Amino acid sequence: MEVYREADHYLMSNGISPVTENSNDLRDSDLLQDVFNAETDWVSHNPLQTLPCVSYTPIADSPDDLLQKRLVVLKGLLTSEEIYLTELETLLTPMKALKAAAGTSQPLLSIEEVWTVFYQIPELRDLHKDFYTSLKTRLHGEKGLDQEDSSRNQGTEESALILYKGDPQVPVGDLFLKFVNQLGVYRGFIDNYENALEIVQKCMQSDQRFRTLAESMMSFKGSDRVKTKYTMEALLYKPLDRVMKTTLVLHELWNNTPPDHHDSVLLQEALRLSSSFLSGVNERSQCKRAVMLSKGERRQLIRDRFVVDVCESGQNLRHLFLYADLLLCVKLTSTGRQAHYRFCWYLPLVGLKLQWASEQLPSSECQIKISKTRAKMYQLKQALQQQMKGGKGSFSRVVERLRRKLEECELWLLTNTPSFTLDLHSTSGKSHTVRLYSLYDLDEWKEAIEIQSGKCIETVPPDLLSVTGSCIKLRMTQQPPLHCVKSNEKPHVCGSIYVMVHSACGLQHPSSVYACVEVDGFEFYHRRKQTCLSAFSVTPVWDEELVFQVDGAQQLFLVVVSQSESDSQDNILGRAVLLLDPDIMFKKWKKLTRSLGQIDVTLSMKYLPHPLEPPSCTPLIPEPVFCVQIAQVAKQEGVLVPHIVRSCVEEVERRGLNEEGIYRISGASREIQELKHAFNTNYREAVSKLRSLDVNAVSGTLKLYFRELPLALIPSDHFQGFSVAIDIADPYVRANHMLAVLQALPDVNRNTLLFLLHHLRRVAEKQEQNKMSLSNLATVFGPSLLRPPVDRVDISQEVEVQVQVINLYLQCHNLPEPLLTKPLDLEELET
Repeated sequence: MEVYREADHYLMSNGISPVTENSNDLRDSDLLQDVFNAETDWVSHNPLQTLPCVSYTPIADSPDDLLQKRLVVLKGLLTSEEIYLTELETLLTPMKALKAAAGTSQPLLSIEEVWTVFYQIPELRDLHKDFYTSLKTRLHGEKGLDQEDSSRNQGTEESALILYKGDPQVPVGDLFLKFVNQLGVYRGFIDNYENALEIVQKCMQSDQRFRTLAESMMSFKGSDRVKTKYTMEALLYKPLDRVMKTTLVLHELWNNTPPDHHDSVLLQEALRLSSSFLSGVNERSQCKRAVMLSKGERRQLIRDRFVVDVCESGQNLRHLFLYADLLLCVKLTSTGRQAHYRFCWYLPLVGLKLQWASEQLPSSECQIKISKTRAKMYQLKQALQQQMKGGKGSFSRVVERLRRKLEECELWLLTNTPSFTLDLHSTSGKSHTVRLYSLYDLDEWKEAIEIQSGKCIETVPPDLLSVTGSCIKLRMTQQPPLHCVKSNEKPHVCGSIYVMVHSACGLQHPSSVYACVEVDGFEFYHRRKQTCLSAFSVTPVWDEELVFQVDGAQQLFLVVVSQSESDSQDNILGRAVLLLDPDIMFKKWKKLTRSLGQIDVTLSMKYLPHPLEPPSCTPLIPEPVFCVQIAQVAKQEGVLVPHIVRSCVEEVERRGLNEEGIYRISGASREIQELKHAFNTNYREAVSKLRSLDVNAVSGTLKLYFRELPLALIPSDHFQGFSVAIDIADPYVRANHMLAVLQALPDVNRNTLLFLLHHLRRVAEKQEQNKMSLSNLATVFGPSLLRPPVDRVDISQEVEVQVQVINLYLQCHNLPEPLLTKPLDLEELET
């Protein structure tokens, strides 16, 4: 109740009667009576308590007295706005230096921490600066402003006070209405406040340099430039204090405006919006919130989000609420301007089982419609930008119509684009499936549900009507995750983002692992890509480049997944998010290591801003890999060793090293052709098939790939040189000659051959189990890897050369290690 006493004291100190028990007070509102209990834990931790909505009846006074008091209020507000702007500028002073230091070897804060600490503060400054300038101009006029500047320079306070004795009827309601309509800027700051404060407090304890900076921030106030000392923590609290008093100041101004004044209606509407905003901020608090229902039930809301509910009747956008003991799915509807929820289904968390999976590609018809919708979205956004640049107001009918169509397209894509499914199985036998577009979001939800399910012992049967009715007050997510309705005030990138995923460390057990990378922004292009599976190891290596075309992207999500040994679901090992800031992303590669909990992932990134080409209206058809020159396949994939070679080799090493006759015994022809078709049409499907098919089919597919290359892996123009080399008697001279020929091969051919040779050596190390020696493996692969010129006719000599060449390479002691990708020009960053 401290905030109410503060509010009452604030009103009384300015000669305004505080609210009485009969007032229309939020303390007696349905919101507090029906939803929040006085003992609710989250309220005491919330930096923004619900302010009282004070009496909406202007006090009885003469119009002239009201107008004089109104001028006093406006004068005080203008002065406090000037002080507040000075405080915001003081808070922003070290931001530029901290950002510059983040790229050095001794940063005070990382760039992510800088953005977190100063999140939305420049926007708050710009908002209040515009409001302050407009209000000052309205009260003084241009002439008054010149006089005020002159009075300040002369240091005469009396002349400055005269400026406030202007026209008592001057209208300011439109300025306040415009201001409160932009209060949404505060929402992001408030949600981020605790994170920013935590970083400041942590760094003050760990870094003396930062502590010195944060405890001695200087500001200059007033005409005599009095120096004032602040701490960073105190300055961070200023916006919270400011937004809490906005409603009180508006009420005071409206209470001293005569009912027949043209500002009365505007100020009343601004007061309503301000009160509604502050109430909405409390509803969006990230803390747990408790709901007290009509029958004495008490439940806590953990999180909520819009998802796609998959059922027999189709796919529908729904709002999913996770309480401490149940999952509730509801449908958002509206009656006029009043929004409410309709119950769909619920599942108790006790004994709830979860299983996630990646959806398969949709039908060709659906893929075509997805491509056309993306192209239409691109056209709508271009038209919207042209309208805004052409001087059309942001609230014009044309602009609103374009925004509405853009939102409809994005909603359709959200509902129909393949994503990730989360199957929910209750002990009662009921099951439901929801879809989340992002693997990062899915893991967050899966983790939250599993934590709450582990805490539940029993479930009180819910009063579904009360729980559903309370959702509208408790919801933290106000709208579906549509990019077209997000604010464009944050920095965002537009162009190409290159992500090279190098390696990971920290795994507890050997695993085959892949990395999934996602970006946000408009869905004109594919926003999710993943690496191929790594070899079975505790230190997986990918060295794979992923390229994204992005528009409006602000975040990049990284999720690392371990492939299951059996047919069960894969295991998500960790996740992380990276902020995309165009001011610090350059055309050169930047290397960094990101912690995902127990494991660390090393990756490199670069950003090339450029105008984007319109997306294709037809779905991209995957390029085939069989019967295609290996250099072309590698170029398409941006690697030096094609994915099909790496995938087959890694699968053989995972479960085929002890298989007797591996590479000698052929797999089923049907399974080999099935894998060939999958690699030609859908790489992700091919990787999935590799797990389930016989390992001899996998080895047979790899041999078939090399046999069907239009040009052999070792070009035939080297055949004669090899024929001479194998006849050299001195083994050292022969080995040097062979390595010289190897170095002369094209980059892709050389590194693919080296990758295969090292793999075959590892196979031969298990020859006691698999009966495959180096000579046996050379016999199998020689004819596929090295082909004679077309004019050669001595077949027996050809086979002998083919086998001996591969055998000599396998026995070479100083065989170079392969490169999987081209080396990058890296500019190292601190981890």
